[in-house]
Amino acid sequence: MAISDPQSGAPGELSPRERGLFRTKSVEQSMRDTDEPDAKLRKDLTSWDLTIFGVAVVVGAGIFTLTARTAGNLAGPAVSLAFVFAAVACGLAALCYAEFASTVPVAGSAYTFSYATFGEIVAWIIGWDLILEFALGTSVVAKGWSQYLGVVMGGRQPIWHFGSIKFDWGAVLLIAVLAVLLALGTKLSSRVSAVAVAIKLAVIALVVVVGATYFKASNLKPFIPESVPNNDSGTGKLHQTLFQLVTGGGHSSFGWYGLLAAASIVFFAFIGFDVVATAAEETKDPQRNVPRGILGSLAIVTVLYVVVSLVLTGMVSYKDLQGDDATLATAFAINGVTWAKNLISIGALAGLTTVVMVLFLGQTRVLFAMARDGLMPRKLAKTGPKGTPVRITVIVGVICAVLAGFVDFGTLEEMVNIGTLFAFVLVSIGVVVLRRSRPDLPRGFRVPLVPLVPILSVIACAWLMFNLSVETWLRFVIWMAIGFVIYFVYSRKHSLLGKANADR
Repeated sequence: MAISDPQSGAPGELSPRERGLFRTKSVEQSMRDTDEPDAKLRKDLTSWDLTIFGVAVVVGAGIFTLTARTAGNLAGPAVSLAFVFAAVACGLAALCYAEFASTVPVAGSAYTFSYATFGEIVAWIIGWDLILEFALGTSVVAKGWSQYLGVVMGGRQPIWHFGSIKFDWGAVLLIAVLAVLLALGTKLSSRVSAVAVAIKLAVIALVVVVGATYFKASNLKPFIPESVPNNDSGTGKLHQTLFQLVTGGGHSSFGWYGLLAAASIVFFAFIGFDVVATAAEETKDPQRNVPRGILGSLAIVTVLYVVVSLVLTGMVSYKDLQGDDATLATAFAINGVTWAKNLISIGALAGLTTVVMVLFLGQTRVLFAMARDGLMPRKLAKTGPKGTPVRITVIVGVICAVLAGFVDFGTLEEMVNIGTLFAFVLVSIGVVVLRRSRPDLPRGFRVPLVPLVPILSVIACAWLMFNLSVETWLRFVIWMAIGFVIYFVYSRKHSLLGKANADR
């Protein structure tokens, strides 16, 4: 049954929503664009493939490293509660993503959803934001993969030195191999992910079983340790969270401030479930399979994170995990289980391989959608014989390889968190907007209790953003300012929607 397009005005007449910066691209036009012969993605994925992608991208090194560092430096045994807080925020946002992806099963995720609800300028902002999220995420995680490769290689780090310049060839090699896989087809990438996911889940299961034998309930007390102030000099105000700055809490660890900050940090471990939505256009029966993939993968990884964090903090005192070098292997070494280090490293290698692959996939699909709309160079939207955007895959691969090979990121990984949370906020608001503006659209999945659930999602995500560092906020504002400049200099003039409206 055909769906009417109420956003269109009378012939030769532009409606208010078709003018200016907030011109919207109708859902019907977005769906028609997926049938362009030269820019058509192949529909190969099932709900099982999407669930694998979700678990693949979410369960990575975070479960082996981030858990230990956050417990030792910020939250103590309450790190498991921090994971629950982050999971609640992700769960609320996941419901909103599921409705949008089942209603508008088009590549681009939050970018495409925003174009249909808020208009072009907001779509550009969120697209620019997602570019930051996926590019940094791909590069940061690739460097983490390289570090674990060094452990497996007997401590020889895969880094070449050219004078004062360091080149991380391990990270570059990983990105190059994954670029070839993604160019050869999304289904092949899914099969590779399935093998790697099986390996890392087996390692995690073994870690939990062995770790549980060293569990002592006394290590979980106090569950939320007393707050301890951090005496940073010079940059202390930039390193404290925005919430601490506003409330005068100072830069402190542990206590409730530390727990809230920890929830915002471990949110990084959940990064990527939204990538499932970027593959909606390549999914068979997306109205049914995309929501299953999003919600199923999030449920699996939440259970994994909570169980591992409880076992970890029960094995040793959180005080033994303080410092930047603490990992899950540290807890095993303290208990004399030295063989666990190599096993965990193998699990981390498998885990990080899939994380990089799916973040890489998300980056190419967002850029593909933006290029198809003319906001990025249109030639980039051309797909190859395998039904994949080969040009974009190569370009993204080169850029991420350069970043991972030569750049030392430091605290830049928090930029991924703030970018993702910002996207979650817009998607949650967009569900309410599209329910009001297009109640006629068929929805394969509907968020319950609208507008309550989307509002709670906005509050939860905004709260986590509020608990990120001031330094991260400043960098985010600068990145957004650069995006505005590019939009007004290039994208607005080349927008296909703008050109189509001008010709009417």
